[in-house]
Amino acid sequence: MLSVARSALTKYRRCWLPSQAVVRAMSSSGGAPSPYTTLAISHPAESITHVELHRPEKRNAMNRAFWSEMVDCFNEIAGDPECRVVVVSGAGKIFTAGIDLMDMASDVLQPEGDDTARISWNMRKIITKYQETFSVIEKCPKPVVVAVHGACVGGGVDLITACDIRLCTQDAWFQVKEVDIGLAADVGTLQRLPKVIGSRSLVNELALTARKMYADEAKSSGLVSRVFADKEAMMAGALEMAGEIASRSPVAVQGTKVNLIYSRDHSVAEGLNYMATWNMSMLQTQDVMKSAQAAMEKKSPKTIAFSKL
Repeated sequence: MLSVARSALTKYRRCWLPSQAVVRAMSSSGGAPSPYTTLAISHPAESITHVELHRPEKRNAMNRAFWSEMVDCFNEIAGDPECRVVVVSGAGKIFTAGIDLMDMASDVLQPEGDDTARISWNMRKIITKYQETFSVIEKCPKPVVVAVHGACVGGGVDLITACDIRLCTQDAWFQVKEVDIGLAADVGTLQRLPKVIGSRSLVNELALTARKMYADEAKSSGLVSRVFADKEAMMAGALEMAGEIASRSPVAVQGTKVNLIYSRDHSVAEGLNYMATWNMSMLQTQDVMKSAQAAMEKKSPKTIAFSKL
C-alpha cells in the first residue's frame, strides 16, 4: 500500500504548485471542471477522495465561498458510494491562515436588521451557517484524515477538530487566534478541542492566550496522532492510512465512526444502547462472513471485495 501511496504522490506534486490549475478537476468524471473555487478535489486511489484547500495565493484563507463550498462538498461525499475515506490537506506553503477577514467583514460587522432583535436574529443565522461548514465533516459517515503542514490558524483549528484523524509535519503549528481579533471562537473549537485534547487547563490556555502550539506539543497533547518530517512524507502516510481504512468493510468503518461520535457525546449506558440498536441490523451483512473467512484463511482485508455503501 505504501508503494501505491508514493506513486500517487507524483500526481499530488502538481496539486502543491499554485500555478497548476489542473488540480481543480474531478478525476472520476474524466476531468470535468470542479464546481468549487476554494477546493481542489481529486481521487488519488480507489475509494479515496482528496479535498485540498486551494487558495495558496491567499494562504488558504477562508473566504465567503469557502464556507458554503465545504458544506456542498462534504454533503456530496457523504452520499457518494465510491468514496470510503477522505483526506484533507492544504495547497501551498501552509494549511490555512484562518478566516479571510477582508472578505468576511461585511457579514460579521454589518449584519442586516431594523433593530437589535432583528440584527441579533440575523447574526445568529450567519453564525449557525458557518458552524455547519465544519459540523458537516463530523456528520459525514466517511472517516476524514486531515494532514496539516505549516500554520493552522483560527478557523483551521475549528476544521481539524471536526476531523477523525489528525496528522502534521514537524514545522506545523496551531493557534486558536480568535481572542486576538476580539471575539470568542464560535464555529467549533471551544466545543470540540476539550474533547480532543482532554486537558481543560491546556485548552483554556490556548484559547485565552492565543499562543502557538507546535508539532511536538500537539503530538504529546493528543491533538495529532503522528508527526512527519515534511509534507511529502506526511501525504504518503496519510494516503497509506486512508488505503488501510478503505480496504475494510464500509459497513464496519462507517458504523464505527457514527458510534464513536455518538458515544463521545453521551453516557456509556446510552452509547451501549445505541450500539445494540445499530448492530441489530448492521450485523446482518455479508461483510462479517467475508471478513471472518479471510481471517481464517490468513488473508488480508485488502483481498476482500466489499459491496459499495
